[in-house]
Amino acid sequence: MTDTTPPCPRRFGRFAAGLAIMPLLAGCSHAHLSFLAPQGPIAAAQRDHFWLVIAITLVVVLPVFVLTPVIVWRYRYGGRATYRPRWSFSRRLEYVIWGIPFLIVGILAVFLWRQTYALDPYNPLPADNEPLHVQVVGYDWKWLFIYPDQHIATVDELVFPDDRPLALELTSDTVMQSFFIPSLGSQVYAMNGMVTRLHLAADGPGRFRGENSQYNGKGFHTQRFTARAVSDAAFSDFVARVRRQGRALDRPTYQILDGRNTVPELARALDGTGDDALRFSAIPDGLFSAIVAGVPIPSLLPGPVVTSARQTPLHQPQGGTP
Repeated sequence: MTDTTPPCPRRFGRFAAGLAIMPLLAGCSHAHLSFLAPQGPIAAAQRDHFWLVIAITLVVVLPVFVLTPVIVWRYRYGGRATYRPRWSFSRRLEYVIWGIPFLIVGILAVFLWRQTYALDPYNPLPADNEPLHVQVVGYDWKWLFIYPDQHIATVDELVFPDDRPLALELTSDTVMQSFFIPSLGSQVYAMNGMVTRLHLAADGPGRFRGENSQYNGKGFHTQRFTARAVSDAAFSDFVARVRRQGRALDRPTYQILDGRNTVPELARALDGTGDDALRFSAIPDGLFSAIVAGVPIPSLLPGPVVTSARQTPLHQPQGGTP
């Protein structure tokens, strides 16, 4: 007779091994993925804030986890603990039961109030150097980064000097989206017809992953971008290279950019390749303001208007349906 009993110890061993190796796999990526491994002052402040809140709430939560199994064991059926069905009111015990949670809520309220103002994403960061101004536009399913002072733009690539803070203005040309670079801290929404702001900084050179954390259709999982903090010399080289090698942002190009497509699809539609590094030179002044105001963008750009069945009509709400 064959034994069909499942090998529970073996399965448990595999499960335990999987859990043990997960922290090691988290360290294999070169891109910093969480504010718990901060790469900037905002993320570092948020990490400290997070752990302090955890520590304060553990004052209430930890005794519950510790005492619950103790009480269950001590007063189990057949145990030897003394049964005392009659008890009297204890003022001291009531003070402890109600006073500690009340005190914790009061401490958390004051602390959270102060941190909310201290970590306001609209507050400029103190720095010796002038912040780099970047305008961010969310599309389906990609990000356009406009450098108004440098008159260039990139798709899904945010490059900035590591010794200057970032001053970001954000909007969406489609549905609401969430702009988030976890290792640099803070998350802010980008909404159609509105402008939100975000100030970030990096501690030094590095490569960080950014994303849209607001679901906006079938290409949502691909809407990630790379943020790179580089030296001043490297940033100057980057700007010069984009001005020299970047493609022109004309009407046909913008119509494809404004369509419902991922970055690889956009790249293939523009030049027939899958190159994700899309950079534009000679960006017209006022492009970001025109997008916010809902002005027909092709009227600001050179070139003919191209009609294609692959694209969604301009400035029509997009991305809501898969």
